[in-house]
Amino acid sequence: MPTRILIVEDDPDIAQLVVRYLERAGFLTEHIASGRDALQAIAATPPDLLVLDVMLPHVDGLEICRQLRASSGTAGLPVIMLTARAEESERIGGLELGADDYLAKPFSPGELVARVRALLRRARPAGSAQAARPIEYGPIQLNAEQHVVTSEGRPVPLTAKEFLLLEYLLRHRGRVLSRDLLLTDVWGYRYTGGTRTVDVHVRRLREKLPLLIEALVTVPQFGYKLSDPPPSRTP
Repeated sequence: MPTRILIVEDDPDIAQLVVRYLERAGFLTEHIASGRDALQAIAATPPDLLVLDVMLPHVDGLEICRQLRASSGTAGLPVIMLTARAEESERIGGLELGADDYLAKPFSPGELVARVRALLRRARPAGSAQAARPIEYGPIQLNAEQHVVTSEGRPVPLTAKEFLLLEYLLRHRGRVLSRDLLLTDVWGYRYTGGTRTVDVHVRRLREKLPLLIEALVTVPQFGYKLSDPPPSRTP
C-alpha cells in the first residue's frame, strides 16, 4: 500500500508543487489548507507522515504539532514542518513541540522528497536478528521490532526521530558522536542548516527519559556520548 502523506499548506502554489513532487516519488498525497480541517482529518484517519506549514488559518502549525504530540494516537506521527526562512524562532519552536524535521522556505522540492524518505526509512534491515532483540540500558528498554520504548516498565511515547536517535545512541554507547554524524546517520542526509536540530531532540529525550540527563554527556563544541555502562541509580 502506498505511503499516505498529508500536506497542510495554505499557499496553493507551494501545495501544488509539494503534491506533484511527492506523487512523482510514489507517495499518495492529500492536501488540506486549514489547520482546523487538518486536525479533523488526522483524527479521522492519521496519515503516515505530515508535511505541516507553520502559518495556517484557524489553527497554526505549532498548535497542531502540540496537539498531535499530546495524544497517544498521534504522538509518534512523523512531522516535517515548513517555515519562513527568517523565522528562526518558529523553526526551533516546532522542534521543541515535537516536529521531527523542518525546511525553510523557499526550499527545493527534491530536498523535501529526500527528507520525507529519510524520515520514513528505518536504518536497520527488516527482520534482522539485531533489530529483533530489545536493547536494555538501565531501566530503559527499546524494542525496535515493536517500535516501543519503556522505562521501568512504563511506556514512553517518542516521536519518530526521537526513537531513531535513541536507538542509535544505545547501539553506539560509549562512543563520542559528533552532531554531523548524528544528522547523517539518523536523519539520513548531509545537513547544511546547522546542528540545532540534534540539540533539540537530545533535550527532548532527556526530558522524557530522566536517566539520560546524567548518562547522555555533552561533549563541548562536538557532540554527545552515552556513557557505558549506564550510571548506577541511587535508592
